[in-house]
Order: sequence, then structure tokens, then C-alpha cells
Amino acid sequence: MPTSTVVTTSQPTPDEALNRLKEGNAAFVADQPKSPDISRERRLELAQGQQPFVTLVGCSDSRVGPEQLFGAGLGELFIVRTAGNNVDTAGMGSIEYSVMALKVPLIVVLGHEKCGAVAAATDVVTKDVRFPGSIGRMVEPIIPAVIAAQRVNDGDLVEQAVEENVRRMVERLQKFSEPMLMEPQRRGELKVVGAVYKLATGEVHWL
Repeated sequence: MPTSTVVTTSQPTPDEALNRLKEGNAAFVADQPKSPDISRERRLELAQGQQPFVTLVGCSDSRVGPEQLFGAGLGELFIVRTAGNNVDTAGMGSIEYSVMALKVPLIVVLGHEKCGAVAAATDVVTKDVRFPGSIGRMVEPIIPAVIAAQRVNDGDLVEQAVEENVRRMVERLQKFSEPMLMEPQRRGELKVVGAVYKLATGEVHWL
């Protein structure tokens, strides 16, 4: 990915960034969503460069709109979305770019209840279902999370696997990443957290 211009305002701390997301979601849950700045002036400002304060690794599901959930506006969230919120080489490179070039202080891995990709991986494990095309290969990385959730055997398997899938992605980013992600975490300049979105209530549950 080519280097883009970065706006030279200071970034929040990881905890400040997380609090901004929590406040935005609280307003969304209360049906009092914030009005993000999508003005012409904001667009002109962003044309000169970007400085998002969060990288969000989320699912492609149309019911999970990160900007709406957190009351975020243009240029505030750097979003990497795939079914099941897992990342391939391109996704990981995007995450690394956001930290290295844009100095993002917070990475959020956001799963959600009733995730179709996790449900598909669960069917592979429990029913030996086969999926056509690339769908089967897409859900393969989720299968270990399903197996781990199956060992716990506590409640709905799909929902347990959703949480386990998020936790595994968080662990990957926290412990098994390139130095460009590990070093900022050691210095306290970057935090990686996981969360699960509740479709009916609009609440983001932080793991």
C-alpha cells in the first residue's frame, strides 16, 4: 500500500481512543447517536491526509456498520472487513500499515452474534458440511475456534465460537505479529482489544 499523507494532529492514547468508542456506542444504544462530521469542510481536510484513531478488524455482515455503532465520522476509523473478521495477508498488511504509517493507537477486533461465517465453520465441525467455491477455504481459519468452544460446551456453540474467534485474532495480533505491531504495544503506544456486537440491542460487549 502506498504511503498516504498523515494529518499532523496528535493521536489520543490507546485508552482515550477506547473511551471514545465506548461513549459513541453508549449513545447508539440509547438511540441518541452522535452526528459525525461529514461536511464539505471535513472532506476537504481529509483530502490532505488521514489520521484515524482506531483500526477496526470487523465482519463483512451488513448489519454491523462500524461508523454507526461508534458514532464515528469520516477519517476516524481504518476498517478491515472480511466474513468472520479473520485476516489474510492483505488484511494483515493493512493493519500493519495503519500502525506504521498512520500511528493508530488502538486495534479493535469486532465479532458479532449470529455470525454466518462462524455458523458455517460450526456446521463443518459438527455436521461435516461442505461448502462450494472459496467459501469452504474462507471458513477454515475459524474451525480451531469452533473446536475450542466445543471443548468448553457452555451454552450456544456458535456464540461461544464467535467469542473464541475474536480472542484468537486478538492473541495473534498481541503475541504473534511482526515487530511493527509488537514494539508499539511494548511501549504502551498501541493496544489490541476484542469485542462482540449484539445485533438486537446495538451494544458492543468488550471482551
